[in-house]
Amino acid sequence: MENHSAPMCAAIDVGSNTVHIVVARCSPTMLEIVADELEMVRIGESVTATGAISPEKCQITIHVLQDYRKLAEKFGAEQIFVVATEAIRQASNSAWFIAQVREATGLEMVLISGEVEAKLTFFGATYEAGNPEQVGVMDLGGGSLELIFAQNMQIGWHTSLPVGSGWLHDRYLASDPASPEEIETAEVFLQTYFRTIPSKQHTPLLIVTGGSANSLFFLAQKAFHYTSDTRKLDQKDLQRCRALLSALEAKDIAALYAQPLARARILLAGTLIIQHIMQRLQTSEILVSSHGIREGVLLAYARDGEHWLEHTGSEGHTEQESFAETGRKMLVERLHTMLERRKEVLKHEDIEAVHKMRVASRRLRATLDAYQACCDPTLFAKVYRKIKKVATLLGEARDADVQILYLSEQLAELSKEEQEGVRWLITHLQKYRQHKQHELDAFLRKLDGEKLERRLKECIQEGVGQ
Repeated sequence: MENHSAPMCAAIDVGSNTVHIVVARCSPTMLEIVADELEMVRIGESVTATGAISPEKCQITIHVLQDYRKLAEKFGAEQIFVVATEAIRQASNSAWFIAQVREATGLEMVLISGEVEAKLTFFGATYEAGNPEQVGVMDLGGGSLELIFAQNMQIGWHTSLPVGSGWLHDRYLASDPASPEEIETAEVFLQTYFRTIPSKQHTPLLIVTGGSANSLFFLAQKAFHYTSDTRKLDQKDLQRCRALLSALEAKDIAALYAQPLARARILLAGTLIIQHIMQRLQTSEILVSSHGIREGVLLAYARDGEHWLEHTGSEGHTEQESFAETGRKMLVERLHTMLERRKEVLKHEDIEAVHKMRVASRRLRATLDAYQACCDPTLFAKVYRKIKKVATLLGEARDADVQILYLSEQLAELSKEEQEGVRWLITHLQKYRQHKQHELDAFLRKLDGEKLERRLKECIQEGVGQ
């Protein structure tokens, strides 16, 4: 029912992937939405690459915000709220970015914490869900995800994790489409990282919001003629979407299924994250919500007036979880696993020894990625370079082994002339492989495992990035 006495307001969310506006007539329990628009800007892309928001991304954002201000004023919005989330929290030049926006648009952007982001998202995602006894909300953005669990609509546990669809894509899934090896590495990272979520957290109803979840729902509708009116997706639906996104290039996904190209590029990453969260929470299906942080801002303002932000920050019970010690133990464990493979590699007896140590090194790198947020940046960079060098040398040797084996298997099917050429190539690959083995042997013999373990333990520090 319309309430013409309620104020018209606008809320804009400047996130890692999108800049999104909702304009609505607002009461404490109901929103009459008159406009809902978003633009894919991908601020997080530049932050992941350089640590800062690029001038180009800043300018694009300003243009979008100028248009959104006109849209809000067209509908007579009395207040325009602008909140910034993970990518801006992580950017080294966030203060400069906020000042540029203020000067160019007249809008005051508020940089909110992950805790506040989680609570506002919960308000927005659940306001049309009735009053379920138990409910969980997941907001998957480009640079972070928020998880909130509530009993009788009272928040009991929540967390904000700096992993999002854009971040995962930029870090691990650069190919188009992503290679099986890239997907495997990304999954190793997710399995490691999501161990920080207490396994006791589970809920019969998990509401998922954010661009990736909504895009996946629309993809399922178009690609598989999915006709559910309940906006639910189960594990089978997500697996079918994943298979499609793994097989086709982003431009084909965009053309065939009416997806923005920028969204199509990162949608596989979003799918992987949602799947792994569902596995961690032992949830068979999700309910996709089109509402989120913007609606939460408007509801909070309608309820608390000008004090909406400070009240949001102080409400509810917060369980702050430090996973530094867990990370330290896991890093040492995976370092030991990798180093245990070293003797077999140096014996030169088992062709699979290099492959096994390479897998162990990739798992160690994924664990470092998972706990980077609570590492000292300088110490992290030193340790990461060492582990990356191990993985690179192992990879070069392993790739040569695979090529030699493949070519050797093809010889019987070739003509004599072709065999001559392939044997020449195999000989040169074997020389290259021998050179790489010498390089790998020298590096592994010099590698001081005890020193590396000490550095790993020192790298993660309580309180850093938490």
